[in-house]
This record gives sequence, structure tokens and C-alpha cells, in this order.
Amino acid sequence: MENLLRNKATYCLKYIELKSGYSDDGPAWIGKVMTSRTENTVYFNNKAFRKSHGVSGNYYDLETGEEYWISNVKKDGTDRHWAGHGKIIIDTKIIAEYLVLIDKTCISEKQFIVENIVDQYPVDRINKLENQKKNTHE
Repeated sequence: MENLLRNKATYCLKYIELKSGYSDDGPAWIGKVMTSRTENTVYFNNKAFRKSHGVSGNYYDLETGEEYWISNVKKDGTDRHWAGHGKIIIDTKIIAEYLVLIDKTCISEKQFIVENIVDQYPVDRINKLENQKKNTHE
């Protein structure tokens, strides 16, 4: 089943920032995400996010309910909110693609922390969770 879903999914670079409890200073990442066909669900770093109209985020974590801001990577490199602070964690594997996108030759150590982010997309786990929720509400 997961392979079937992955065939319909798309992979792209996104900016992800935790908003719950942090306002504009939450932990933030730039990495490769897997999205559903409609982009209503985004998978990243062993988490799944559903599109919403929250207080400060546009997605929420399906397991914890925490709000996140998820957006396309900005070509000018200004992904964090203007009022926000803190370095952005960027996945080692996507740096070359990111640099092409923003038309730069290197990553700023003042702006980024380079880490290896494991590509884990918990489609099966989230489908089971969603089905359990659906069954308890019927």
C-alpha cells in the first residue's frame, strides 16, 4: 500500500517551522518532503501534517496537534518570518538542489545548521491512525 501511495505522491523541498509554543522563533527545517497528490498531507522527518487554518500555522501534526508553518522554499533565501530568529536546520542531501534554487554557491553558517535528516514518511502509520479515529467516530 505504501508503495502505491508513494507512486501518487510528489517529493519537493519545503520550509517547515514549529509554531506551537514558539511564535516565530520555533525550530525550523529545510528538507525534502513527500506530499499527497492534493498537498493536504505533508510527510517529513517521520511526521505527518494536515493542512489547516490554525492560529499561527497552516498545517498541524496529525499525532500531536502542534501547529507548523510549511511553505515552498523562497528563492531569495528569506524563509524564516521577519520577526523570527534562530538557525534553520537544512538536510545535507538537498544542499546542492537548494543552492541552485536560491542561486547561491554556499550555505551561510550564520543562517543554517547542516544535518543529515533521515527520509522517513510514515504513510502506513498515519493511515492506521486515521482509520482508528474514523472507526471510533462511527
